[in-house]
Amino acid sequence: MKLPVNIMNMNSFSDLVVKFIEIISMLVPIVFALTFLVIVWGVIKAWIINAGDENSVAEGKNIAIVGTIGLVFMFGIWGILAILKASIF
Repeated sequence: MKLPVNIMNMNSFSDLVVKFIEIISMLVPIVFALTFLVIVWGVIKAWIINAGDENSVAEGKNIAIVGTIGLVFMFGIWGILAILKASIF
């Protein structure tokens, strides 16, 4: 099995940390996109597909509120980490 990151060519711990940060930086937009798609699907399912059901509409409203708060929190953490990354590295 070949690893995507060649650990044997790392000269220092700093190189390993930089590679780790690069891998995580590639995964963050994917997580944001998946979160957004789950929110959109929940809202579509609740307000368009099951529009007549009061419980479904309330569930959709809850998904929209919780999802929006979650995305704002995720963007905040991502921004703080970007500032730390810029100041440390």
